[in-house]
Amino acid sequence: MKNIVLFGPPGAGKGTQSEFLVEEFGFIHLSTGDIFRYNILNKTDLGVLAKKYMDEGRLVPDSLTIDMLKSEFVKYVDPLGFLFDGFPRTEAQATALDRFLAQEDLRITAMLGLEVPDEELMSRLLERGKVSGRPDDANSEVIKNRLAIYYKETAVVQRHYENQGKYIAVNGVGSVKQISSVLKAEIGQF
Repeated sequence: MKNIVLFGPPGAGKGTQSEFLVEEFGFIHLSTGDIFRYNILNKTDLGVLAKKYMDEGRLVPDSLTIDMLKSEFVKYVDPLGFLFDGFPRTEAQATALDRFLAQEDLRITAMLGLEVPDEELMSRLLERGKVSGRPDDANSEVIKNRLAIYYKETAVVQRHYENQGKYIAVNGVGSVKQISSVLKAEIGQF
């Protein structure tokens, strides 16, 4: 079983490439954003608690995020593998994920990091803001702040997997098809 973390800053193409990888390899796509939305919409105990933090403008604690991920993870019997998208976002989440997978006699196979220059990210996000109507993608100052937070808080997770010899840098600039081909080739090596 291959368990892949798809990693990169906002606008790197994680969502687009996740669709391809799920179709190509039959992965179960575990997106923390989707999991949060589902739990909040369905008013699960975990969703109610997460919403409380979010409504107060606070980050949802790592332990709660991990509990939601675990509750989703155990729903699948004999999966071909998992594609983690948007998770882990902190060193604590990476450590907790490793620990949880070890309990299931599993591990992260690789972290594929989509690397894209900031100017390209800015351009992509502003364009996505025009198309999607997402307010967080329509304002360059908001985007700059999101990127700053990513580099300060999330990019450090890369080091966690580099130290395990599992980080693979992938050039995230090019056509969707070109990038997909590179990702496919990298995953095919495992």
